[in-house]
Amino acid sequence: MTNFDPRIINSNPRPAGVPVLAGAAVILIVILLWASIAYVPPGSAGVLTSFGRVTGEILPEGTHFVSPFKINHVLTVRTQTQEEHTSTPSKEGLNLEMDTSLIFHLSSEKVSNLYQTLGPEYASKIIDPNLRSIIRDTTAGHAANDLYSKERKQVEDEIMQGLKNALEPRGIVIENVLLRDIQLPHALRAAIETKQQAEQESLAMSFRLQKERQEADRKRIEAQGIHDFQAIVAQGISPQLLQWKGIEATENLAKSPNSKIIIIGNTKNGLPLVMSQ
Repeated sequence: MTNFDPRIINSNPRPAGVPVLAGAAVILIVILLWASIAYVPPGSAGVLTSFGRVTGEILPEGTHFVSPFKINHVLTVRTQTQEEHTSTPSKEGLNLEMDTSLIFHLSSEKVSNLYQTLGPEYASKIIDPNLRSIIRDTTAGHAANDLYSKERKQVEDEIMQGLKNALEPRGIVIENVLLRDIQLPHALRAAIETKQQAEQESLAMSFRLQKERQEADRKRIEAQGIHDFQAIVAQGISPQLLQWKGIEATENLAKSPNSKIIIIGNTKNGLPLVMSQ
């Protein structure tokens, strides 16, 4: 008869590898869930690729659930500034040193194509070369003096239009172009400043001459008015009127209570002279 050993349990135990497999499955699920979360920060757009191929899907800012086999590439669509220092010729062949600022942003609708054709290094691949080339082409059609006059804005507009034609079909939207600093050859800069100073002095002289002419016209009108007044008064004064006014004045003086000496005139129409004593 076989003796029963109570330490022996008749139930079937789980295989030792089952907990390991379960833990690995849980870890795999967590990894897949984590890989399925695509986060796009504010002011950005996400471009999805799958096994090295751009899918064409564009994710707006926020958190998204995507296939764990897709990779999210984030590109900013905020306004950016690209600064460029160029040595460029003018229409006369003079060498100009220019500092230019390009203000732009990426089109959120075209970031997928931009990433596919240019990648994240789009600035060095397409913006820099086009900016330098268009600046040179534009300044070569303008005199150096234009950059110091009101035509400077026209030069900026021409550069901006050239960049729009070259870059906006690729998904780069041009906002503005600013010519921040322009360094001309010293001799030319001195000549331009001298010319501008002479123009200002000429304008000041013209203003003074105009003012003097106006003053001369005023005095001429004033003199003419005095002359006209005297002519009108002279027409109304006659010897009889003067004699009558003298008689009136003599009578008024004679009526005063003060002592006086009256001297009779020595001519036919001579008026008396009244002198107080």
